[in-house]
Amino acid sequence: MKFVKMHGLGNDFVFFEDKQGVNTDFSELAVKMCDRHTGIGADGIIVIVPSEKADVRMRIINADGSEAEMCGNGIRCFAKYVYDNGIITKSEFAVETLAGIMKPKVTVGKDGKVSLVTINMGKPFMERTQIPMAGPAGPVVDEPVEIDGKTYKITSLLMGVPHTMTYVRDVDAVDLHHLGPQFETYKAFPRKTNMNFIQVLDNHTIKVHTWERGAGATLACGTGSCACAVGSYLNGFTGRSVDVQLYLGTLHIEYDEKDGNVYMTGPAAVTFTGEWLAD
Repeated sequence: MKFVKMHGLGNDFVFFEDKQGVNTDFSELAVKMCDRHTGIGADGIIVIVPSEKADVRMRIINADGSEAEMCGNGIRCFAKYVYDNGIITKSEFAVETLAGIMKPKVTVGKDGKVSLVTINMGKPFMERTQIPMAGPAGPVVDEPVEIDGKTYKITSLLMGVPHTMTYVRDVDAVDLHHLGPQFETYKAFPRKTNMNFIQVLDNHTIKVHTWERGAGATLACGTGSCACAVGSYLNGFTGRSVDVQLYLGTLHIEYDEKDGNVYMTGPAAVTFTGEWLAD
Protein backbone atom coordinates (compact mmCIF):
# COMPACT_ATOMS: atom_id res chain seq x y z
CA MET A 1 0.00 0.00 0.00
CA LYS A 2 1.46 3.34 -1.07
CA PHE A 3 1.48 6.16 1.49
CA VAL A 4 2.59 9.77 1.87
CA LYS A 5 4.08 11.11 5.09
CA MET A 6 3.07 14.75 5.75
CA HIS A 7 3.24 17.25 8.57
CA GLY A 8 1.74 20.56 9.61
CA LEU A 9 4.39 22.40 11.65
CA GLY A 10 5.65 19.07 12.98
CA ASN A 11 2.28 17.44 13.69
CA ASP A 12 2.81 14.42 11.43
CA PHE A 13 0.51 11.95 9.67
CA VAL A 14 0.57 8.99 7.33
CA PHE A 15 -1.81 9.49 4.37
CA PHE A 16 -3.29 6.92 2.05
CA GLU A 17 -6.38 6.54 -0.13
CA ASP A 18 -9.01 3.84 0.29
CA LYS A 19 -12.17 4.07 -1.81
CA GLN A 20 -13.65 1.17 0.21
CA GLY A 21 -12.54 2.53 3.57
CA VAL A 22 -15.64 4.44 4.68
CA ASN A 23 -16.48 1.90 7.40
CA THR A 24 -13.18 0.03 7.72
CA ASP A 25 -11.69 -0.36 11.20
CA PHE A 26 -8.19 1.10 10.86
CA SER A 27 -7.34 0.99 14.58
CA GLU A 28 -4.80 -1.83 14.48
CA LEU A 29 -3.18 -0.49 11.32
CA ALA A 30 -2.85 2.99 12.85
CA VAL A 31 -1.06 1.66 15.92
CA LYS A 32 1.41 -0.26 13.75
CA MET A 33 2.05 2.54 11.26
CA CYS A 34 2.44 5.25 13.88
CA ASP A 35 5.00 3.40 15.99
CA ARG A 36 8.20 5.45 15.75
CA HIS A 37 10.47 2.43 16.24
CA THR A 38 8.86 -0.40 14.27
CA GLY A 39 6.50 1.52 11.96
CA ILE A 40 6.60 4.69 9.88
CA GLY A 41 6.16 6.98 12.87
CA ALA A 42 3.35 9.56 13.13
CA ASP A 43 0.82 11.20 15.42
CA GLY A 44 -1.95 9.54 13.42
CA ILE A 45 -3.05 8.17 10.06
CA ILE A 46 -5.38 10.02 7.71
CA VAL A 47 -7.41 8.09 5.18
CA ILE A 48 -8.93 9.72 2.10
CA VAL A 49 -12.34 8.15 1.43
CA PRO A 50 -15.39 9.08 -0.70
CA SER A 51 -18.15 11.26 0.72
CA GLU A 52 -21.88 11.50 0.01
CA LYS A 53 -22.10 14.85 1.85
CA ALA A 54 -19.05 16.76 0.60
CA ASP A 55 -16.37 16.71 -2.09
CA VAL A 56 -14.28 14.23 -0.11
CA ARG A 57 -14.06 12.75 3.40
CA MET A 58 -11.20 12.70 5.90
CA ARG A 59 -10.87 9.96 8.49
CA ILE A 60 -8.20 10.46 11.15
CA ILE A 61 -7.13 7.69 13.51
CA ASN A 62 -4.80 8.60 16.35
CA ALA A 63 -1.57 6.78 17.19
CA ASP A 64 -3.39 4.83 19.92
CA GLY A 65 -6.03 3.55 17.47
CA SER A 66 -8.86 5.87 18.52
CA GLU A 67 -10.68 7.80 15.80
CA ALA A 68 -10.72 11.59 16.18
CA GLU A 69 -13.50 13.91 15.10
CA MET A 70 -11.16 16.48 13.51
CA CYS A 71 -7.59 17.72 13.37
CA GLY A 72 -6.56 21.23 12.34
CA ASN A 73 -3.05 20.42 11.18
CA GLY A 74 -4.31 17.20 9.65
CA ILE A 75 -6.94 18.90 7.52
CA ARG A 76 -4.40 21.41 6.18
CA CYS A 77 -2.23 18.49 5.10
CA PHE A 78 -5.35 16.77 3.77
CA ALA A 79 -6.25 19.82 1.65
CA LYS A 80 -2.75 19.92 0.18
CA TYR A 81 -2.80 16.18 -0.51
CA VAL A 82 -6.12 16.10 -2.36
CA TYR A 83 -5.33 19.24 -4.40
CA ASP A 84 -1.74 18.36 -5.29
CA ASN A 85 -2.80 14.84 -6.31
CA GLY A 86 -5.71 16.01 -8.49
CA ILE A 87 -8.47 14.48 -6.35
CA ILE A 88 -9.84 18.02 -6.00
CA THR A 89 -9.22 20.64 -8.69
CA LYS A 90 -10.88 23.74 -7.16
CA SER A 91 -9.24 26.08 -4.66
CA GLU A 92 -12.20 26.01 -2.25
CA PHE A 93 -13.96 22.76 -1.40
CA ALA A 94 -15.83 20.83 1.29
CA VAL A 95 -14.40 18.04 3.44
CA GLU A 96 -16.56 15.72 5.51
CA THR A 97 -15.25 14.97 9.02
CA LEU A 98 -16.81 13.54 12.16
CA ALA A 99 -16.96 17.14 13.43
CA GLY A 100 -18.97 18.27 10.41
CA ILE A 101 -18.19 19.79 7.02
CA MET A 102 -14.94 21.76 6.87
CA LYS A 103 -14.14 24.17 4.03
CA PRO A 104 -10.47 24.58 3.12
CA LYS A 105 -9.21 27.30 0.79
CA VAL A 106 -5.79 26.66 -0.74
CA THR A 107 -3.16 29.12 -1.90
CA VAL A 108 -1.17 27.69 -4.81
CA GLY A 109 2.46 28.60 -5.43
CA LYS A 110 4.29 29.12 -8.73
CA ASP A 111 5.08 25.40 -8.83
CA GLY A 112 1.37 24.55 -8.95
CA LYS A 113 1.48 23.03 -5.46
CA VAL A 114 -0.35 24.20 -2.35
CA SER A 115 1.77 26.57 -0.23
CA LEU A 116 -0.77 27.69 2.41
CA VAL A 117 -4.17 26.50 3.53
CA THR A 118 -6.92 28.51 5.20
CA ILE A 119 -9.60 26.49 6.97
CA ASN A 120 -12.98 27.68 8.17
CA MET A 121 -12.95 25.67 11.38
CA GLY A 122 -16.52 26.57 12.25
CA LYS A 123 -17.85 27.99 15.48
CA PRO A 124 -16.49 27.15 18.93
CA PHE A 125 -19.01 25.74 21.41
CA MET A 126 -18.69 27.07 24.94
CA GLU A 127 -21.57 25.35 26.75
CA ARG A 128 -20.31 22.80 29.28
CA THR A 129 -22.56 20.01 28.04
CA GLN A 130 -21.28 20.51 24.49
CA ILE A 131 -17.59 20.08 25.40
CA PRO A 132 -18.62 17.74 27.17
CA MET A 133 -17.71 18.46 30.79
CA ALA A 134 -19.48 17.60 34.02
CA GLY A 135 -20.77 20.42 36.24
CA PRO A 136 -23.31 23.24 36.22
CA ALA A 137 -24.62 24.66 32.95
CA GLY A 138 -22.80 27.53 31.28
CA PRO A 139 -19.39 28.30 29.79
CA VAL A 140 -16.12 27.17 31.38
CA VAL A 141 -13.89 30.26 31.58
CA ASP A 142 -11.15 30.76 34.18
CA GLU A 143 -12.55 27.97 36.35
CA PRO A 144 -10.43 26.48 39.17
CA VAL A 145 -9.60 22.75 39.18
CA GLU A 146 -7.13 20.80 41.29
CA ILE A 147 -4.56 18.72 39.43
CA ASP A 148 -1.65 16.97 41.13
CA GLY A 149 -2.28 18.88 44.36
CA LYS A 150 -2.20 22.30 42.68
CA THR A 151 -5.02 24.63 41.65
CA TYR A 152 -5.14 25.64 37.99
CA LYS A 153 -7.55 28.05 36.29
CA ILE A 154 -8.90 26.42 33.14
CA THR A 155 -10.97 27.42 30.14
CA SER A 156 -12.60 24.68 28.09
CA LEU A 157 -14.53 24.60 24.82
CA LEU A 158 -15.34 22.38 21.87
CA MET A 159 -13.43 23.22 18.68
CA GLY A 160 -14.36 20.13 16.71
CA VAL A 161 -12.76 18.20 19.58
CA PRO A 162 -12.69 19.10 23.29
CA HIS A 163 -9.91 21.45 24.33
CA THR A 164 -8.87 22.74 27.73
CA MET A 165 -6.30 25.44 28.41
CA THR A 166 -4.48 27.07 31.28
CA TYR A 167 -2.14 30.07 31.32
CA VAL A 168 1.44 29.88 32.56
CA ARG A 169 4.36 32.31 32.85
CA ASP A 170 6.79 30.08 30.96
CA VAL A 171 5.33 27.39 28.75
CA ASP A 172 8.78 25.86 28.15
CA ALA A 173 9.03 25.08 31.88
CA VAL A 174 5.85 22.96 31.89
CA ASP A 175 6.38 19.23 32.33
CA LEU A 176 3.99 18.32 29.52
CA HIS A 177 4.45 14.56 29.82
CA HIS A 178 3.60 14.66 33.52
CA LEU A 179 0.71 17.15 33.58
CA GLY A 180 -0.77 16.44 30.14
CA PRO A 181 -2.15 12.97 30.92
CA GLN A 182 -3.59 14.17 34.25
CA PHE A 183 -5.62 16.90 32.57
CA GLU A 184 -6.57 14.62 29.66
CA THR A 185 -8.14 12.06 32.00
CA TYR A 186 -9.53 14.50 34.60
CA LYS A 187 -12.78 13.12 36.01
CA ALA A 188 -14.90 16.05 34.74
CA PHE A 189 -14.26 15.09 31.08
CA PRO A 190 -16.26 11.97 30.14
CA ARG A 191 -14.63 11.84 26.67
CA LYS A 192 -11.25 13.09 27.93
CA THR A 193 -9.81 16.39 26.70
CA ASN A 194 -6.90 17.83 24.77
CA MET A 195 -4.75 19.97 27.06
CA ASN A 196 -3.05 23.25 26.10
CA PHE A 197 -0.57 25.29 28.14
CA ILE A 198 -0.43 28.95 27.03
CA GLN A 199 2.02 31.76 27.52
CA VAL A 200 0.70 35.18 26.49
CA LEU A 201 3.45 37.18 24.74
CA ASP A 202 1.37 40.26 23.84
CA ASN A 203 -2.21 41.17 22.93
CA HIS A 204 -2.03 39.37 19.59
CA THR A 205 0.58 36.62 20.16
CA ILE A 206 0.51 33.49 22.30
CA LYS A 207 2.83 30.51 22.64
CA VAL A 208 1.22 27.08 23.01
CA HIS A 209 2.32 23.55 23.93
CA THR A 210 -0.30 20.81 23.59
CA TRP A 211 -0.92 17.35 24.96
CA GLU A 212 -3.32 15.67 22.54
CA ARG A 213 -5.92 13.16 23.56
CA GLY A 214 -4.93 9.83 22.00
CA ALA A 215 -1.60 11.06 20.63
CA GLY A 216 0.32 12.60 23.55
CA ALA A 217 2.72 15.53 23.23
CA THR A 218 2.74 16.85 19.66
CA LEU A 219 4.76 19.60 17.98
CA ALA A 220 1.60 21.40 16.86
CA CYS A 221 -2.18 21.17 17.18
CA GLY A 222 -4.44 23.07 14.79
CA THR A 223 -7.71 22.70 16.68
CA GLY A 224 -5.78 23.48 19.86
CA SER A 225 -4.36 26.66 18.36
CA CYS A 226 -7.87 27.74 17.34
CA ALA A 227 -9.26 26.92 20.79
CA CYS A 228 -6.43 28.80 22.50
CA ALA A 229 -6.99 31.87 20.34
CA VAL A 230 -10.69 31.87 21.23
CA GLY A 231 -9.95 31.19 24.90
CA SER A 232 -7.40 34.01 25.04
CA TYR A 233 -10.01 36.39 23.62
CA LEU A 234 -12.63 35.20 26.13
CA ASN A 235 -10.17 35.75 28.98
CA GLY A 236 -9.34 39.25 27.73
CA PHE A 237 -5.68 38.53 26.96
CA THR A 238 -5.88 39.09 23.18
CA GLY A 239 -8.11 40.40 20.45
CA ARG A 240 -9.77 38.26 17.81
CA SER A 241 -6.70 38.11 15.55
CA VAL A 242 -4.00 35.92 17.10
CA ASP A 243 -0.65 34.49 16.04
CA VAL A 244 -0.05 31.15 17.76
CA GLN A 245 3.61 30.24 18.14
CA LEU A 246 4.31 26.51 18.07
CA TYR A 247 7.57 24.56 18.17
CA LEU A 248 8.30 24.81 14.44
CA GLY A 249 6.39 27.88 13.31
CA THR A 250 3.29 30.02 13.64
CA LEU A 251 -0.38 29.62 12.81
CA HIS A 252 -2.57 32.66 12.24
CA ILE A 253 -6.04 32.45 13.77
CA GLU A 254 -8.98 34.81 13.15
CA TYR A 255 -12.05 34.60 15.40
CA ASP A 256 -14.47 36.44 13.15
CA GLU A 257 -16.80 38.86 14.92
CA LYS A 258 -19.42 38.85 12.15
CA ASP A 259 -20.02 35.16 11.51
CA GLY A 260 -18.59 33.69 14.74
CA ASN A 261 -16.38 31.25 12.83
CA VAL A 262 -12.71 30.56 13.45
CA TYR A 263 -10.31 30.74 10.50
CA MET A 264 -6.89 29.10 10.60
CA THR A 265 -4.09 29.77 8.10
CA GLY A 266 -0.84 27.85 7.97
CA PRO A 267 1.47 25.58 5.96
CA ALA A 268 1.49 21.87 5.21
CA ALA A 269 4.39 19.83 3.86
CA VAL A 270 5.23 16.45 2.38
CA THR A 271 8.01 14.61 4.22
CA PHE A 272 8.40 11.49 2.09
CA THR A 273 6.52 8.81 0.20
CA GLY A 274 6.76 5.04 0.54
CA GLU A 275 5.07 1.68 0.45
CA TRP A 276 3.70 -0.14 3.48
CA LEU A 277 4.14 -3.92 3.26
CA ALA A 278 1.40 -5.86 5.01
CA ASP A 279 2.43 -8.33 7.74
